Amino acid sequence: MLRGFAYAVLALVAVALGIFFFVLPAEIERRLNRVREPPPYKISPEAASLHAKLLVADLHADSLLWGRDLLPRSGRGHVDIPRLSDGNVALQVFAAVTKSPRGQNIERNTGDTDNITLLAIAQRWPWRTWFSLKERALYQAGRLRAFAANSAGKFALIRSQSDLRIFLERRQAEPGIVAGLLAIEGAHALEGNPANIDAVYEAGYRMMSLAHFFDTEFGGSAHGVDKGGLTELGRDVIRRMEAMRMILDLTHASESQIEDVLKIAARPVVVSHTGVKGTCDNHRNLSDDHLRAIARNGGLIGIGYWDTAVCGKDAAAVARAIRYARDLIGIDHLALGSDFDGTILAPFDTSGLVRLTEALLTAGFSPDEIGKVMGGNQIRFLLENLPA
Repeated sequence: MLRGFAYAVLALVAVALGIFFFVLPAEIERRLNRVREPPPYKISPEAASLHAKLLVADLHADSLLWGRDLLPRSGRGHVDIPRLSDGNVALQVFAAVTKSPRGQNIERNTGDTDNITLLAIAQRWPWRTWFSLKERALYQAGRLRAFAANSAGKFALIRSQSDLRIFLERRQAEPGIVAGLLAIEGAHALEGNPANIDAVYEAGYRMMSLAHFFDTEFGGSAHGVDKGGLTELGRDVIRRMEAMRMILDLTHASESQIEDVLKIAARPVVVSHTGVKGTCDNHRNLSDDHLRAIARNGGLIGIGYWDTAVCGKDAAAVARAIRYARDLIGIDHLALGSDFDGTILAPFDTSGLVRLTEALLTAGFSPDEIGKVMGGNQIRFLLENLPA
């Protein structure tokens, strides 16, 4: 009888482990990365015709956090290579998330807790990633490199201006191919040591923010406790990034950090995914003063698609935020910053980006303006600011 009981316990443990490792991660993503309107997408002939001619680029997606292979088409989440191709996306910035506090909110968070550790274990990431934020960033970079290597030429990793030029030339003959660029969401991935920039740069990262949802050794977060400015370590990080031509991302930065950075920045910055207070007033979004200051810096601002960014759940709300910012600072400083796969309810997945083209047409944007915000500005910015 005891032997039978032991077998039953072992069987229950095996089932529990199977659920934890093979069922739970996918179910978590299904619940967190939802789509308000799944494909197929019905759009006007005018929008379809214009969208097919665009060069589309998105400054932020968190797809590497999840355990999905991005090469085949998936039934969950927002982004994979086939859906990027369907959406006529030429370039997608993939960001590495390495730490996320429990109870994450846009008002006040500490860095004392972490949601990513259990997710990494459940997704069977290498053990070295369980206790090291830097290793989590390096592992996610390795995943994207592997996708490129195994894509039969359909997906390319961009590290430099020359990489991007070569890709764009190829894409004229092969319009369905897609490129990716690596970014880090929060310099806590450096584990307090600015010298670790060398390791993440070598892994392929070309963009990084100083803070995510909590204050770091480098600068305050808009959602942290102190919400302070740029620290001396942060200044060191910026000097190193600028010397290596890494792009600084001010997403999630506190107001003080934004102001401190713009006083010393020698190169243009980005805000990869955000909203604007003019249409959606909260701690997450940029004020008019900060929009103007980033434009004076020559920077680029990616408008997000989720409710906290645009105070709406459809493409019209995204277009409304873009129009407000255009009227304030001009179209040349605006871009797309979806935050796809970033635990948001998206109005569409990346295959439905034509929805946004249609919303911009409806909002009165010209085809030239739409071409700039959908990708022209992003490609120009990267060709000017990536390493040569």
